[in-house]
Amino acid sequence: MKGKVVVITGATSGIGEIAAQRLAAMGARIVLVARNAARGQKTLTRLPSLGAGAAHSVYYGELSRIAECKRVAAEICAAEPRVDVLINNAGALFGSRRLTSDNLEETFATNHMAYFVLTMGLQSSLRAAAPARVVSTASDAHKGYTLDFDDLQATKGYSAIRAYGRSKLCNILFTRELARRWTGTGVTANCLHPGFVATRFGDASGGFLSTVVSFAKFFAISPEKGAETIVYLASSPEVAPTSGEYFYKCRPATPTAGGTDDAAANRLWIESAKLAGLSL
Repeated sequence: MKGKVVVITGATSGIGEIAAQRLAAMGARIVLVARNAARGQKTLTRLPSLGAGAAHSVYYGELSRIAECKRVAAEICAAEPRVDVLINNAGALFGSRRLTSDNLEETFATNHMAYFVLTMGLQSSLRAAAPARVVSTASDAHKGYTLDFDDLQATKGYSAIRAYGRSKLCNILFTRELARRWTGTGVTANCLHPGFVATRFGDASGGFLSTVVSFAKFFAISPEKGAETIVYLASSPEVAPTSGEYFYKCRPATPTAGGTDDAAANRLWIESAKLAGLSL
């Protein structure tokens, strides 16, 4: 990883922060994408000593907003003509239905559209660095769900757990379709289930849900353990030729049937591009 550029979202705490630190320790130059300036700077100051003085950097943006994702991607592309690894890791769980300024349900916007728009925005830098990798944090929370393309924004009834599960299914389908569409470009795409990890995740979801999540964390694995598969997919030579797969504990895993639906993956791509105002 020495000298490679790694862009990572959701790296100011939890598994993202651990992954950033480990990749920096391998010699990578880390480009953080953060929302909170204080946490972003705190994370940034911890990286140089691990990466032998590499010029790590941080960009700020609200990734639930399409315009912000586009802006951040453009700024990174201008500064980094080559991006070796993009790690889409930022995610959230919301106890009640919220709409973004784009009129998108916030779970869908944060957990899926941010992955899609940022990846598309960094396309030229990723392809210029080929062989390059896109790694996306999904979850086994997708199990049991399918996408309702007539109601991607959960207007017919909102359940926090269902919205989250469907957003993680989106991550798997996005990875599958990205791998198919970018075949031959030298850029691979894989996603992963990190396990149920004791992090800040869900702390701000609100109400009773926050209490349930906090209690469940007593049974969760550590962020250090949860970060292992992210680091593996970002750095291991073993997976260099692998694309379009779902991993758990550094091994290929099989998502449920909804996660292997190629027709749904293609339709999600088309719908996402429309929502983002991007050409196919």
